[in-house]
Amino acid sequence: MAEEIQKGVLYIVPTPIGNLEDITLRALNILKGVDAVAAEDTRTTKFLLDHYMIQKPLISFFSHNEQIRVPQIIDRLKHGEAIAVVSDAGTPGISDPAYSIITAAIENDITIIPLPGATAFIPALIASGLPTHEFVFEGFLPHKKGRKTKLEQLKHEKRTIVFYESPHRIIRTLEDLQEHLGDRKAVIGRELTKKFEEIRRGTLQSLHEHFSTTTIKGEFVIVVAGKET
Repeated sequence: MAEEIQKGVLYIVPTPIGNLEDITLRALNILKGVDAVAAEDTRTTKFLLDHYMIQKPLISFFSHNEQIRVPQIIDRLKHGEAIAVVSDAGTPGISDPAYSIITAAIENDITIIPLPGATAFIPALIASGLPTHEFVFEGFLPHKKGRKTKLEQLKHEKRTIVFYESPHRIIRTLEDLQEHLGDRKAVIGRELTKKFEEIRRGTLQSLHEHFSTTTIKGEFVIVVAGKET
């Protein structure tokens, strides 16, 4: 029996990070039942909805328009609409603008229902072979301001460290990690769940050497061993 959609509720709905089959039945039922879907990339979301033959109004909601969109979405929720928030890929709120709508909903006493689902760093962490009983997720490192300070702080981190990185900055990030943390064990997950998925294990230096001599495409998860005691 499908879950009954509650009015005036903000649903946080994870979507696949690559393979379109990595979506739950519950997520599909929620997407079918809400009044509208707030999407980081409406083109990507429309492709997903079309695949599952779901037709819903889409609200463009990304980092450069969130100051305008957040009050609009909150107002619609207050008037009884059920709205789902989805990211470009994965779980909303992790390295994407969904954080702002979630905090605004809390401030306005709006019920939030989060769904479990896909996220890129968990498969990479599990497949890394590095300790998983304690880890820290850092997302994307700062591009400029605060980058060196953050890396110096992580130098003493004993837990496994997980980062996200884009193809344009992966080489620089591997260089910076090696410079500040030393040549530790590390694993890179690239294009996870997609056709050209790659999981490469080694050290920061060997991974840098590999990706310096190959065509770089896709999104990356970097898993780095914590400091040895």
